Parts: sequence; C-alpha cells; structure tokens
Amino acid sequence: MRIPRIYHPSPLPEQGLITLSDDAANHIGRVLRMQQGQDVLLFDGSDAEFPATIDTVSKKSVSVQIKNRVESSIESPLYLHLGQVVSRGDKMEFTIQKAVELGVNTITPLISERCGVKLNAERFEKKLQQWQKIAISACEQCGRNTVPRIEPIMSFEDWCRVEFDGLSLNLHPRAKYSINTLPEPVTRVRLLVGPEGGLSSEEIDNTREWGFEETLLGPRVLRTETAALTAITALQVRFGDLG
Repeated sequence: MRIPRIYHPSPLPEQGLITLSDDAANHIGRVLRMQQGQDVLLFDGSDAEFPATIDTVSKKSVSVQIKNRVESSIESPLYLHLGQVVSRGDKMEFTIQKAVELGVNTITPLISERCGVKLNAERFEKKLQQWQKIAISACEQCGRNTVPRIEPIMSFEDWCRVEFDGLSLNLHPRAKYSINTLPEPVTRVRLLVGPEGGLSSEEIDNTREWGFEETLLGPRVLRTETAALTAITALQVRFGDLG
C-alpha cells in the first residue's frame, strides 16, 4: 500500500513530535481514517520529505513523530510560468491540477476581454484559496515536494507587461512556428493561454509589442484547457524532463 503524502504549511523539524495542520489532520483522520502507528510522508515545500509515524489521532487533531529528513526533488530543469485566462466551471480547476502534475512552477489566473467568468473580489479570493488547495493536492498525488504558487488574479495587460527573464510564448493557431522549432537552449518560459473564445485581435497585437513569440501546437483548434496542457507537455518534452 502506498504511504500517503501530506503537505504541512510550515517548516518541519528533522525529528520530533508535531501536531499537523487542521487540513492535514482532517485528511488523515476523517478522509483516510488512519490510525496510530501508521506511516505517513510529510513535505513542507522545501524539496525534502519527512517520513513519520502517527502518534495520536482524535476528532480535533493528529500528531505524528517525524523520523528524519530526506532530501528529494523531482522538479523539472525547465521553469514554467502559466498565465491562464480564467475558464468556466471546473475547467480552471482541471487545468491547475494537471499543470502542477506536469511540472509548472507558477500559475497566474488572468482576466481578458473575452473572459467568461465574472466574479467580485471576495469570490475571486475564495477561488484563489481553492485553487491553491488543488495545487497542494496535486503535489501530494504526483510526488512533488515544492508547491507551485497560485498568484493573485491579474488583468491580461498587466501580466503581459511584467518583465520576464526568459521566453514568452502565446499560443496562436496561425503561428508560423511550433514548439519543436524553438531555438535551444530554453530554461525559462512564460506561457500565455487565452479563454474559451480566444484572445481578441487587439490583445494578440499587444502581445507581440510586449515581446511574446507566437507558437503553434498543431493543425487542430484546441479547447483552452487542452491547449494549456498540450503546450506544457510539449515544452517539458523538448526542454524539461518528460519523455
């Protein structure tokens, strides 16, 4: 049986007895229904794992005994920052979950002209918290010990104007060149993915002025969530650690 991996939001000691966070305790006690003496694998975002054994389990808390610290990193050599225009329904959650599994380092939700999601600031803040939890859960599942950050929501223009030390890419179905034709070496990529209705002509023109290169994924027009994950996969195969 696979030992459950659990994220702890604060730095962990190399050894000793600790009380887990409320989210972690709820997952161990109520979801997994684990008991005293069972093993868990903790991580705190520091590129390390902490083998531990459950010491006590109650309705309100869970404490574990950490055995040691094991340095462990499966991070890709390619740094990827995904700028994803917020998509409807559960598409955004799906994109975040799979992007984290594929090795994305940072995700910034964007609002563009044709974005179909209209929420007030309070609801967007709740969405951010939910999306960060999805990223954490994806790390627990896929074995990553560094948790990607979900950045605060930005406008399309503000995000594109931010200086970036690397290659900025915009997916475009009529681009002349594909990811396979990008010049090497590439170690840092900022990837822009538009909404269901695509970016407007003016927005596309602006990305060119802001230094974005247009790239083609293939002959078919992909949905926004498919496009993001296909591009990330292609970039990881070409410059990262997939394949």
